[in-house]
Amino acid sequence: MAVTRASISKQLEDGLNAVFGENYRSLPEEWPQVFEKVTSSRAWEEEQLMTGFGAAVEKPEGGSVTYDNASEGWTSRYTHVTTALAVAITEEAIEDNRYGQLVPRFGKGLARSMKHTTELRAASVLNNCESGSYLGGDGVALLSTAHPLMGGGTWSNKLAIAADPSEAALEDMLIMIRTAKDDRGLPIALKPLRIITSPYQEYAFERILRSSLRPGTGDNDVNAINSKSVFRNDPAIITRLSDPDMWFVKTDCPDGLKCFVRRNTRTKMEDEFNTGNMRYKVDRRDSFGWTDPRALYGSSGAG
Repeated sequence: MAVTRASISKQLEDGLNAVFGENYRSLPEEWPQVFEKVTSSRAWEEEQLMTGFGAAVEKPEGGSVTYDNASEGWTSRYTHVTTALAVAITEEAIEDNRYGQLVPRFGKGLARSMKHTTELRAASVLNNCESGSYLGGDGVALLSTAHPLMGGGTWSNKLAIAADPSEAALEDMLIMIRTAKDDRGLPIALKPLRIITSPYQEYAFERILRSSLRPGTGDNDVNAINSKSVFRNDPAIITRLSDPDMWFVKTDCPDGLKCFVRRNTRTKMEDEFNTGNMRYKVDRRDSFGWTDPRALYGSSGAG
């Protein structure tokens, strides 16, 4: 289907004061605040867990040293998806339009649509963070109280009791990050990087993070999160989160949330010889996901 003169009849007439609806300011890109961008040259990408060694053990005098093994664990796979959108415009509609060039305007509109879809796909990883249908390489959801450890047992990256943003809830999550361990049970030095939340919790976190004294109390106690400068980065406000109460803490865990880009956003334009129609297309090929879930701790909120 092509855009014809009937589709833009008002723009063929004199006396129209303005054409609006296409010139809203777009939000800046949000997903790069959450995902690491990596270039891909294959149809899919895989990342393999390699466990380290356990704790050293005491060697008795004259006795043999204890041997340990490093081994491969689970695998995370990223399968690329192509997203695209196109528009066709008749030769007559282009000729008779009296209020600017249709092709550039529609081209900007397609780019805006592609940007929205990319943000939706990135937000989908967070929106499905507890879904049993959206599992990571370790066989459980991104946020889980039962991530398996290669050395036996489990670990958690979500609050045991879901909670809305508060000083106490955030402190509990920061303690979970501070006491994190690797797959052999050795403590690791994870650091919180930034809060990730929806616009509905933006101002709650402003009070929690910026207040000099403890927020919401009459005490004169210091706000430890602020005084220790726990977060060097401003919160990432993700517009397309489906649950207004969900919130996360992104850590500096390597190989965490990733976007593998096989083909960056590109545009194409061509005309049809038989009809004279102009066709304009935008497309992109990439994948969003995560490898090590220690990159994200979170809560779905109490609501």
